[in-house]
Amino acid sequence: MKAKPAAPRPSRARARARSTSIAAFVVLAALVPTTASASGTQEVEAELPYVCALPSGQLPATVRVAAEFPARAEVGEAFTPSGVTTTVELPEEAVADLAGRGAAEVRAATRLDVGVAQNAATARAAWRGGAEPVALPESGPLTLVTRGDVPSVAGRGDGDLTFSAGSLAIDLTLAAADGTATGTATADSGSGSGSGSGSGSLTVDCTLAEDAPGQGLLATVPVGTGTGAPSGSASPTGPAGTSGAPDDGQPDGRADRQPERQSERSPKVLENTPGTAPDRDDVPPCRYDEQHPPTDVSLNAYVTGYANVKKLKGAAYLPPSCVLIEQGVPVPGPPDPNYLIFDTVSYANFHYQERRQTPPFEATFLSFDFAPVKATMVLEQTDTMRIDSRMKMSMTDFSTTTDTYVRAPLVLHVLDLEVNGTPLDVGSECRTETSLVSEDPDPANFPGDHLVLYGRGELLIGQPATGYLLLSGGVLAGEATIPAFTGCGTDGEDLDRLLTASVSGPGNLIKQVQGQTCAIAAPVFPSPTNEGQCTEDLQPYEIPVAEH
Repeated sequence: MKAKPAAPRPSRARARARSTSIAAFVVLAALVPTTASASGTQEVEAELPYVCALPSGQLPATVRVAAEFPARAEVGEAFTPSGVTTTVELPEEAVADLAGRGAAEVRAATRLDVGVAQNAATARAAWRGGAEPVALPESGPLTLVTRGDVPSVAGRGDGDLTFSAGSLAIDLTLAAADGTATGTATADSGSGSGSGSGSGSLTVDCTLAEDAPGQGLLATVPVGTGTGAPSGSASPTGPAGTSGAPDDGQPDGRADRQPERQSERSPKVLENTPGTAPDRDDVPPCRYDEQHPPTDVSLNAYVTGYANVKKLKGAAYLPPSCVLIEQGVPVPGPPDPNYLIFDTVSYANFHYQERRQTPPFEATFLSFDFAPVKATMVLEQTDTMRIDSRMKMSMTDFSTTTDTYVRAPLVLHVLDLEVNGTPLDVGSECRTETSLVSEDPDPANFPGDHLVLYGRGELLIGQPATGYLLLSGGVLAGEATIPAFTGCGTDGEDLDRLLTASVSGPGNLIKQVQGQTCAIAAPVFPSPTNEGQCTEDLQPYEIPVAEH
């Protein structure tokens, strides 16, 4: 099929500047059992002093960073710090600041600038984390614990690779006692006491204290054949907060000396793309048809990901699934003197063989830690998925942030079940009693059972977008409760209790990845000047890769 001429359209980098939201979705079911942690790792937990700018002034804070690093790496070998947790303890004065804005609970997202150095070369990585809402304490400090995945890193030569903490930004979403967002939270821009980020939110900027041990050193990973220093025994060439951008390779005071050779020596910070994308022949079609004709605002995309099952200490994999999206029209949001705000509501549906569901997928797990169980399942919608996004553009530097909440009513339907190789007839109606359930940040306006996934996208002028945005996709995350199962079994055999006891329960973390969208009304086909967004028959060009 010959490609149709593409309408004029920005390149992918420019397209990422568009700020609204798209659905990314979740699977939650049986799982592959966890494996023991790899040998040759070093566990790191650093406690560092910070100074944070809050409305009441500059306040001290304690930040603890925990992660696992390899004990050693080869030259050019990419590795990813795992189990990254950032714990921020804000003083009692900060609690008073937040309570004074009408907040009873907060949801935190952290952005830690990490300097990566090897010999005289430097790079920078952004470590991001998210957390569920926590209530403000009646007295004492506020402790926020965020978790998330971080970029991979590779050393370019022999020598210790060091990781050092730098500046920290804490994005706080504020909610009143009834769960609704608080009023506009803006700090006096001339006071240096923190930056407001619009209605019901506050961004707290923190800097590493001057007396921080080791200038914020987190870990040291020996690379290559040289003798490596133990973790924590060496400091990078400069403070983490002043290290160059990835691959700029310009150490302090040497910006004009051999830039190309220096860049070649800089540690390489990589986007996380574990695994490989499936072949197009192995994923279901994702196109509009006569039963689902596109409109001028129609998009399609593939989504994939993992979800933990807390009871069984493992993760389930959702293979790429097709989603059809109707993008909403941005409308002005609440007034804010520091930001231009727009709200967008979009809607989406899974699309598989004319049904609102995922394709069938298999997962294997150990029930009660000893019985191997294989299940074939689908996720089925009970209603249309809703996507709420809020874009905020700074009136000072024109940077934008987009916060996205995906609300998806999905039941888990079990089609087939085998226990220790023996098929069990679950019948045709084996499913969860209700939709998978998350705690909604705005229950008054969004009652009922549904999943909630959250993501944030950021765009600075002249830099690539990061996080989650509509056209470029990205990662959304959340936490869900798996309800009890019902309708499982035939001929008087009740399997509901087996599945409920094995799988159902709260605290199941979810991470979903959405690929680049294809805009049907103005498709972008692969060319020497553009990355492909659509295939010739108007399917999504990108098939995303799931990330743990």
